[in-house]
Amino acid sequence: QVQFVESGGGLVQSGGSLNLSCTASQSTRSIYSVGWYRQAPGKQRELVAEVSGMTRTNYADSVKGRFTISRDNAKRAVYLQMKNLKSEDTAIYFCYYNGGVWGQGTQVTVSS
Repeated sequence: QVQFVESGGGLVQSGGSLNLSCTASQSTRSIYSVGWYRQAPGKQRELVAEVSGMTRTNYADSVKGRFTISRDNAKRAVYLQMKNLKSEDTAIYFCYYNGGVWGQGTQVTVSS
């Protein structure tokens, strides 16, 4: 099983940007789809963005046009660029693939 370590979270004002990264414990070449998920206080964990293969992407409606997911298998990394952040984006963000292990996540806090 591959576990990801997430980083890049922080505190940002509404309208700001953050770039999240997650790095895998081993090669990600065999993993077809990897997603960024988030969990806000009192809410269920939700899929934010997913990349399949190298270029096929899928986004939650709430982040379309603002977030961009990408991956670099050579670096065993998956990225999430977040722009025009809103207070409702405040959550812990996780990298995960089906069958993997959930990491600790990285906290994103957007102040209004």
